[in-house]
Amino acid sequence: MHPPLTLHKHPMCAEIIEQFQKCHIDHPIAKFFGECTDLKVKLDRCFRQEKALKRKANFERSKEFKQRLEAFRKENAASSSQ
Repeated sequence: MHPPLTLHKHPMCAEIIEQFQKCHIDHPIAKFFGECTDLKVKLDRCFRQEKALKRKANFERSKEFKQRLEAFRKENAASSSQ
């Protein structure tokens, strides 16, 4: 099962989402027999790739925050001891 197919939440996968939705509209019965399966596989891969990129960006932001926090603590400790 995939997340809701909203284009603004998944800009990286927008083109595939549109193709997938068009396939479902063009083939209302055949979609149940695998007509749109190739697009579904592409969409799943795109969502996985998008999720991995978000995870990496979150990790980098977390790393930067920890470095700033550590620098702040050192600065605070130095000024407190004076």
